[in-house]
Amino acid sequence: MTEPIPPDAADADRVIVLDVVGLQPHHVDADRTPTLAERFPTGQVTDLRPPFPALTVPSQTTLATGRRPDEHGDVSSGEYDREREVAEFWERDRGDRNRLWEAASDEAGLTTGVLNFQHLIGTSADVALTPSPIEDEDNNILEMNCWTNPDGFYDDLREAHGHFPLHSYWGPGANEEGSEWILTAAREAVERFDPDLLWVYVPHLDYVGQSDGPDSDAFEAELETVDGLLEEFLSFLTSTERWDETLLTLVSEYGFHGVERPVFPNRALREAGLLETDEDDDVDIPASEAFAMVDHQIAHVYADEDVLEDAEEALSGLEGVDAVLEESGKKEYDIDHPNAGDLVLVADRDAWFQYYWWDDRENAPPYATEMDIHKKPGFDPCELFFGDEGLVSLDATKVSGSHGRVDDSAFGCFGLGGPVAPELEWGDADEPVDATDVTPTIEDALGLDLETLR
Repeated sequence: MTEPIPPDAADADRVIVLDVVGLQPHHVDADRTPTLAERFPTGQVTDLRPPFPALTVPSQTTLATGRRPDEHGDVSSGEYDREREVAEFWERDRGDRNRLWEAASDEAGLTTGVLNFQHLIGTSADVALTPSPIEDEDNNILEMNCWTNPDGFYDDLREAHGHFPLHSYWGPGANEEGSEWILTAAREAVERFDPDLLWVYVPHLDYVGQSDGPDSDAFEAELETVDGLLEEFLSFLTSTERWDETLLTLVSEYGFHGVERPVFPNRALREAGLLETDEDDDVDIPASEAFAMVDHQIAHVYADEDVLEDAEEALSGLEGVDAVLEESGKKEYDIDHPNAGDLVLVADRDAWFQYYWWDDRENAPPYATEMDIHKKPGFDPCELFFGDEGLVSLDATKVSGSHGRVDDSAFGCFGLGGPVAPELEWGDADEPVDATDVTPTIEDALGLDLETLR
């Protein structure tokens, strides 16, 4: 484990964390990202090793707690409830999560803020915002809304800047407007509440990283776009009273792998007679002996004990599967937690897992071609593409980027900038900063020792 900041080297009165998903150290240069290059100069940005799996929720929880998935239990962006036999993605409430902003607010009395992280509803952060549209029983959006602390914060943002642009935040229409709105909200949060710690999620590169891939011309162009958005926010910060005591922290949850092959573990389980469907062609998880909850390059396979060997045999021979983790493998990968699958699949670098169990498109459930994150029992990047038979494409070969497996080609980044940024001491220069070091680094910068994060 590295020590990014030497002891007592930072003396920050305020920390602003910019969580720029998909950014890697080699993206920070004067040509494509001049704002980031100026604020985080050479020697102040390095690789950040994400936890396994390198997925949104596991990475976010690790960055904000200093703990790995085998400790905090967020093993995917979805959760499989073994008692109810239901797979659910993107649940919005805090649950029992205690993260840096909650601990710093509750224990140390700091004013804290966090924008657009997952699992925020119910957080004790003083300033918080997360999309929470009002929906009917069929998950149709009746009205756009966000859950916030304090209660009226979203009402004020909506009046001044319009509704949060949900359809620009994710889906076939995803663009920079979602990140722009979040950074506008961050500016409002600083102006109104001036938190001692503010964590801002900037997702823009996530869309093109998946749709076009990390080596595409489109990704290069969007690097410039996100740098421009950050320039507006950072220019504002320099005008604030506490700028001279501000430490900027740059993190990225993961980088992307360029991918060419979708892999379909649920098709293999169905062919082996282990996965069942109902009369509507939907997967019947309670009736199935094995089922794969997929998330990018990782799949959690939940199986009855007496068919575990059969499930492993059906999946281990799939082209595009790099590893099938049993109990010993899960321990080795730091994902040995009751929430993890009985087996965990890891894709090859150029492959990813899609949830489909059908071969014929006519047998796809109705929600497959819809933007329905609640019913889909797996993450669906095809939602970034318009379909021929509905809003969402069923052509999995369109996806060009993915993440989840951990190797040095897709490390994220970590950087320190701003007026009180210390010289970084990496120890072994060849070693990346580990994701578990981010929260302790911010604690040190603010002079905190938070017991509930130990």
